[in-house]
Amino acid sequence: MSISAAQVKELRDLTGAGMMDCKAALAETNGDMEAAVDWLRKKGISKADKKASRTAAEGLIGVDSGVREAAIVEVNSETDFVARNDAFQQIVANVSKVALAYGKTEAVAMAKYPGSDKSVTDTIKDAVGTIGENLSFRRSDKLTVSQGAVATYIHNSVADNLGKLGVLVAIETTGDAHKAGAFARQVAMHIAAINPLALSESEIDPAAVEREKAIFSDQARASGKPENIIEKMVEGRLRKFYEEVVLLKQAFVLNPDLTVEKALKEAEKEIGAPAKITAYVRFALGEGIEKEETDFAAEVAAAAKG
Repeated sequence: MSISAAQVKELRDLTGAGMMDCKAALAETNGDMEAAVDWLRKKGISKADKKASRTAAEGLIGVDSGVREAAIVEVNSETDFVARNDAFQQIVANVSKVALAYGKTEAVAMAKYPGSDKSVTDTIKDAVGTIGENLSFRRSDKLTVSQGAVATYIHNSVADNLGKLGVLVAIETTGDAHKAGAFARQVAMHIAAINPLALSESEIDPAAVEREKAIFSDQARASGKPENIIEKMVEGRLRKFYEEVVLLKQAFVLNPDLTVEKALKEAEKEIGAPAKITAYVRFALGEGIEKEETDFAAEVAAAAKG
């Protein structure tokens, strides 16, 4: 039978499900609205889409690694309670495995979930119905080196390779890969703690540097000193800025007497060859997600009235 747009809209308003899902439900139930609602509920679609409006800012960061490569993912849930659920943790671990093969977020989202014909996105959507919260695969990344190592580090670990903050560090070298990986892991711990803005000075947004210079110049001029002195003051403050935000220029957390750059030079003696940190990735759970502020007392009062 023919399904009208008005019927699809009515079902969508009732369930919050997507238009294509509503159309499929009506087609499967010969346009019977009540049966279509039940069809969506049985599929878990109605429940999932209603929950999709709720903020998922908890969850887990997961990592997985192979030979000279590693991947990191963020999968979100609404509550920390669900993040400690074995089924959810298995999902994050499996998505990490997919990320090791496919890398970037878009490719991972569309890739097949392990042991399933469904995509990662569809599998996570299906899990909403069984786990009972809004869940979402937010992002992934991967680092690879042709020689050397890629180290992983998980902070606030809740299970193997799962936690609230994760870091990958890639180090290129022809030397001992195991020792290079051990040093890279130390750098990953540093990155977890300090959260640098960039790997090197050249990677900082030039506009951000110009803003800092403008601020430093204004501050220096307020002192009333001559321009040649002001220029030197700005250079000094800019140097200090780089020391604070650039990974290689920062004081190494495990040995503050050395910068990360100098600590790498020291590590080369153990590694047995020149080494270079080529990239890093740092995922902190929920960073950048605007969490909803809820008034629990008001919610209880509203429920009582209902």
